[in-house]
Amino acid sequence: MMNTIEDLRKHLFETLAQLRSKEQPMEIERAQAIAQVAQVVINSAKVEVEHLKIVGGKGTGFIEESNLPAGITGTQQHRLR
Repeated sequence: MMNTIEDLRKHLFETLAQLRSKEQPMEIERAQAIAQVAQVVINSAKVEVEHLKIVGGKGTGFIEESNLPAGITGTQQHRLR
């Protein structure tokens, strides 16, 4: 099961490789279905990001947070009104 954006990207690149395979090509309809589902997942992540920008808060982990330098345990975002 894909749980992160990195997993989704990996799966999409595997799908692309299968489409190009001469020995065992993937059916176009299946590849289109995979692409459509992936787009829905990406769009839901965009909505999540916008929601978090507005209300603040922590994400679901689908988009992994960048690694913080040693000794840094978190970040605080300040907004001017």
